[in-house]
Amino acid sequence: MEHIKSTERMPNDDLRKDLKRVTTKTMADVVELHLREYLKKKSFKPGDALPKETELAEALGVSRNVVREALSRLRMLGMVESRKKRGMILANPDILGAFERVLDPLILDEVTLRNVFELRLVLEMGLADILYIRKTQKDIEELEEIVKREVNKKQKPFRVKYEIAFHGKLYEMTGNDTFLRFQSMLLPVFEYVVDEEIKTSGKAEVGKVTHHDLVEILKAGTPDEFRAGMREHLKPHFDRLK
Repeated sequence: MEHIKSTERMPNDDLRKDLKRVTTKTMADVVELHLREYLKKKSFKPGDALPKETELAEALGVSRNVVREALSRLRMLGMVESRKKRGMILANPDILGAFERVLDPLILDEVTLRNVFELRLVLEMGLADILYIRKTQKDIEELEEIVKREVNKKQKPFRVKYEIAFHGKLYEMTGNDTFLRFQSMLLPVFEYVVDEEIKTSGKAEVGKVTHHDLVEILKAGTPDEFRAGMREHLKPHFDRLK
């Protein structure tokens, strides 16, 4: 008897689950890329007016709707904006704007949160030289006042409050608005990390060098000594990375 091979095939629904469709860039994707390249090639600066939608559509050989969608994407990124009587112009992009909107522990995975927190550790290690250039007596007095109010920092509510106040003041002392905004964005991430510390060890770890010690180094020490002190202050966090 002749052996007949089974010719049954897997249902199309199963194939769709296991195989991803082959996709290509949409026209809007291509136009967005071309517009970016055009802006760089022509050395556009913030405030420069872009060609009109009709001119762009004709030059690119696409419909005006496609150009409008591509420009809308650039607008969402803060790269272009509309101005009365001038049309679309190149904007001075808010480089942290999109970051601020998505930096929320409730919607980010644990790996991303850890990566962002590690970025904060590196930033704070690097503040020393700027702090010594720009610190004032008034800054030192404000830090001393924060330390004076600090109580039982091993308890989470107090530790978070005074960590935010103290380190926030350090960022403010740099006179760098980007640093200050970034620190504000990291506050929810810091609180999340402290919560994780308490879950794993039952307490929020504190480095041997305190806020009071850091203020004393700022008053009479050097940038290198402050860097070393900050490294010791943040040591429990660095230890957790291992």
